Amino acid sequence: MSARTHWLFGDQLGPHFLDPRHHGPDAHAPVLMIEARSVLSRRRFHRAKAHLVLSAMRHRAAELGDRVQYVRARTYREGLVEAAGQGPLTVCHPTSRSALALVESLDRVEVLPARGFLVPHADFGEWASAHTGRRVRQEDFYRWARRGHDLLMDGDEPAGGRWNLDRENREPPPRREENLGLADPWCPVEDEIDEGVRHDLDRWERDGTVSFVGRDGPRRFPATRREALAALRHFLTHRLPGFGQYEDAMLAGDPVMNHSRLSVPLNLGLLDPAECADRAEKAWRDGAAPLNSVEGFVRQIAGWREYVWQLYWHFGEDYRSRNALGHRTPLPDWFLELDADAVTARCLSTTLAQVRDTGWTHHIPRLMVLGSRALQDGWDPAAVTDWFHRSFVDGYDWVMLPNVVGMSQYADGGLMTTKPYTTAGAYINRMSDFCAPCAYRPAQRVGERACPYTAGYWSFLHRHRERLAANHRMAQAVRGLDRLKDLSELLDEAAERHGPP
Repeated sequence: MSARTHWLFGDQLGPHFLDPRHHGPDAHAPVLMIEARSVLSRRRFHRAKAHLVLSAMRHRAAELGDRVQYVRARTYREGLVEAAGQGPLTVCHPTSRSALALVESLDRVEVLPARGFLVPHADFGEWASAHTGRRVRQEDFYRWARRGHDLLMDGDEPAGGRWNLDRENREPPPRREENLGLADPWCPVEDEIDEGVRHDLDRWERDGTVSFVGRDGPRRFPATRREALAALRHFLTHRLPGFGQYEDAMLAGDPVMNHSRLSVPLNLGLLDPAECADRAEKAWRDGAAPLNSVEGFVRQIAGWREYVWQLYWHFGEDYRSRNALGHRTPLPDWFLELDADAVTARCLSTTLAQVRDTGWTHHIPRLMVLGSRALQDGWDPAAVTDWFHRSFVDGYDWVMLPNVVGMSQYADGGLMTTKPYTTAGAYINRMSDFCAPCAYRPAQRVGERACPYTAGYWSFLHRHRERLAANHRMAQAVRGLDRLKDLSELLDEAAERHGPP
């Protein structure tokens, strides 16, 4: 009996998705890949993201050679009809609810367990059920995951005696320095496959079948397993040693700083999270990186990334429609179009330009600049989620739904986090070099030079005062409204404000 064909989605591109161990496909199974153009035609994705995903898929097909049938079709279903001679299929558990619904609706398709994550769904379900009646907290999950996978552990105790070294990872950037003086971030060299992808994207745009936002310059992120491993090695050597110290800092002239950008190959399935965490731990044990940097990196992978993946499935489909704060404002055109030049506020203009030019920026600009702007202005959280999904090269439904609805926009009312994450200009001024040359002043709430984030912060607190006053982490900030002698003027100016900040 011949081996069943295994279907690979475009974010399942690493060797571990074809590994027969642990309920994987047959060792020599033929492979099916479907390039469905409808994925790109339904929404306006960042062009660099479309380029990266197609390049990665086509590179993987080239590596698999005669073993793969690579079908280009309008939709997945049409691609399956074209590949009908393949017979029964296996497929690893997809990463989105819509893809899972598709494969579960098909005859003769066996869905195998998910790959590319540390914790099986069943194990998380058992752990979460033990926390019935309590919040499923990220810190608790992180400690449980580290114990279960023996990550940064010395016997039963955390390495160094503490689970979380976040207090050591909140330093502002060095003053009067435009960058951290590091080696350039790892970047690939494009090849004929990239040339073919760019040609197809140009043709589809001319035909009017697809439309993109953002710029597609030279590809900046790995599209193959070999490239992903090179990016990992580069990070471990050049950026991991200093990662922790400036993990939350921002520099206008150094958007990458010490960050790995490995979320991109991880979310394409080119890297496995276990190998990233294990290699980082080895760097610490070999004396090549300090514990605070390694713990911070491991927490991003085994803590936050894994936690977000599990919550995407744990919270259920209706989580997508959560809107506890009742925010309904549509996203403005300048934001939708990544029009950084229309924005005066330097932090927002700089961050939006980074997204426009690369499809990436690190987690603090995402949360405290982009997400904070959306929260303060009351933008529809579903639309904000969609924007992050489309605009970031590492954005997928499972990534952005909990990150935006729960963490960034507080639209779940505190189901995931204990407070809204938004800030006045003082935080941005402390953690970046954005503010000094800006037309606005971070300490000013009213007037022509009032910082949009400072005015927006107090307007947000006022708008949701009753709800936030009952939150123990926000109560003191809400009481601060009573000390503002210019609150009425601030609210009047906010009501009259139109256009980009």
